Amino acid sequence: MLNVIKKDRTLEKFDEIKIIEAVKKSANRVLCDLKEEDYNSICDIVKEQIKAIGEDNIPIKTIHNIVEKALDKVNKEVAKSYRDYRNYKQDFVHMLDGVYQKAQSIMYIGDKENSNTDSALVSTKRSLIYNELNRELYKKFFLSKEERQACNDGYIYIHDMSSRRDTMNCCLFDMATVLEGGFEMGNLWYNEPRSLAVCFDVMGDVILSTSSQQYGGFTVPEIDKILSKYAEKSYKRYIEDITETFMFAKNNVLTDDDKEYIHKKALRKVERDFEQGFQGLEYKLNSVGSSRGDYPFVTFTMGLGKGEFEKMANRSILKVHREGQGKEGNKKPVLFPKIVFLYDEELHGEGKELEYIFEEAIKCSQKTMYPDYLSLSGDSYVARAYKEYNTVISPMGCRAFLSLWFEKGGAKPIDENDKAISVGRFNVGAISLNLPMIYQKAKQENKDFYEELDYYLDMIRKLHIKTIDYLGNMRASTNPVAYCEGGFYGGHLKPSDKIKPILKSVTASFGITALNELEQLHNKQSIYQNGSFALEVMEHINKKINIFKEEDNILYAIYGTPAESLCGLQVKQFRKKFGIIENVSDREYVSNSFHTHVSEDISPIQKQDSEKRFWDLLNGGKIQYVKYPIDYNKDAIKTLIRRAMKLGFYEGINLSLSYCNNCGHSELDMDTCPKCKSDNLTKIDRMNGYLSYSRVNGDTRLNVAKMEEIKDRVSM
Repeated sequence: MLNVIKKDRTLEKFDEIKIIEAVKKSANRVLCDLKEEDYNSICDIVKEQIKAIGEDNIPIKTIHNIVEKALDKVNKEVAKSYRDYRNYKQDFVHMLDGVYQKAQSIMYIGDKENSNTDSALVSTKRSLIYNELNRELYKKFFLSKEERQACNDGYIYIHDMSSRRDTMNCCLFDMATVLEGGFEMGNLWYNEPRSLAVCFDVMGDVILSTSSQQYGGFTVPEIDKILSKYAEKSYKRYIEDITETFMFAKNNVLTDDDKEYIHKKALRKVERDFEQGFQGLEYKLNSVGSSRGDYPFVTFTMGLGKGEFEKMANRSILKVHREGQGKEGNKKPVLFPKIVFLYDEELHGEGKELEYIFEEAIKCSQKTMYPDYLSLSGDSYVARAYKEYNTVISPMGCRAFLSLWFEKGGAKPIDENDKAISVGRFNVGAISLNLPMIYQKAKQENKDFYEELDYYLDMIRKLHIKTIDYLGNMRASTNPVAYCEGGFYGGHLKPSDKIKPILKSVTASFGITALNELEQLHNKQSIYQNGSFALEVMEHINKKINIFKEEDNILYAIYGTPAESLCGLQVKQFRKKFGIIENVSDREYVSNSFHTHVSEDISPIQKQDSEKRFWDLLNGGKIQYVKYPIDYNKDAIKTLIRRAMKLGFYEGINLSLSYCNNCGHSELDMDTCPKCKSDNLTKIDRMNGYLSYSRVNGDTRLNVAKMEEIKDRVSM
């Protein structure tokens, strides 16, 4: 009796009917109608070949090979279909085996690809394993052979492959529109908040729910202005309640002093609500993980409000963040929300109306590194948009920025009254170039570098078009608060509607990394020492992207990639192809975007001046930061921030904060507590555009390459 040895090593009786069924499926896939004599011929050839082998037990792989040869004699088109499906199944088994291996690593070791996740948690492990599978499915079914090869080799890097087929990237969420008049979320109707305290609670629910329906940064822009409306409601209610008590005690007669007392007491209550509300949000955003398995990467921008409650909101958020959270005597700052101060020289400059708010921000930064500062007054794309079109383009997450979009004219204003729109818009993802690899490939193959670069730019362009077309067929029900309740611009669709109309104002990013290493390859000098070739390359990329924008009517943007885990991956990819080259691939990391190398022994002013050259060449995403080796020196920090604001920067402070978990002592960059000698420390470092734990109870959430970079930091 003839048996077949299956893949799991069990035996099964040979059955020619199964061969006929498999061949029929292959024929159907290519719309081919085989005749009965064809099937008989195939079975005869198979049985004849098996008989020639002379074995009672035949491996299934051998049976497949025999069927393929038989099909080649009968119908080559069906033979190809059979072979392709067989290869597909083998590929799929191989892919799932890789996913399984990665899943085992995640379960028992953890994962440090994203410092914003705690891979010790069960929910995070589940999400990471799902992401691993989704990433492989994306590569298998969404990418062409050439795109997949470029990714595998490392010439391009598609960020967030596990999510980009499902949803959108960073956003400026329109919280004010969602709250106004009430909204539906999770099949429940939320009435518009009638008080500040309720507003904070509802905002927390919206942020946790909606940010989990996307990937990347979730920014609530100008939160001071949003909250002032609800602070006003609370104030009026407090006035009524306190007045009623006074009227009863004073026989319905109130003096001016009574009215002033009532006013001040009501303000104190509102201020308490602000502080408790921000404290509650900080607890929620740093302890409740999203359904994606990470903590929501939430940013609040603030600082422009001139009204009484807007100013109170700004003072409160800075005070709460500065004081930190935790046990009394052992408080430390939280990581989320990231706070960005919107700096207008006419409001926050010396002697101006809101200078004192800026002073409060500096006090907060010198202790916690946040807020970061965005110039609306200097020489930059964002400042020009603010001055010319009265619109604030807040950063989305750590550094991403939207391109200008106008209500009537789209990418360009149709007339002088056309309104610029930023709030409610979003990005559809970034794809980064590995510039040193592209350069070295062109050099080894004796090709023109710019021709090689253009090939990969065009590849990214096609991927963005494909992504936007794919996302356009998603239904509004996939993110109902954003697409149906006004969280996004144009987001008043029916749940069954496709989201394509909303995508006309999205930005798609071309990421840039390792300009410093590119300069080293070309000139054998760092980007600080020279930088001329890096500038030339960036000008070329800008020209190409502008052509793409005109031809495709898509808001492409150039993004200075922060490269968290990518900074180490790109080195490995370069070494695999081209080996170790001094100052290019001899460290465990490459430099982020256009930044000078972290080991450059230069002053903060020298670093600012060097990076200013590239500032308007990466308008889709950028931040400038320097290391402040000045031990909490408020005046020095303030001077450098004001200088950065004049230059038009989005500026971050890097202080490398350290906190003893045993006694509560804190100072800059300690490895052992000088007071209690404990090494049980929490250390907070600037990851890129945002902060992260470089040490928690002796461990780190950062990958090896990023830890090596932090160790080398002198100017960053």
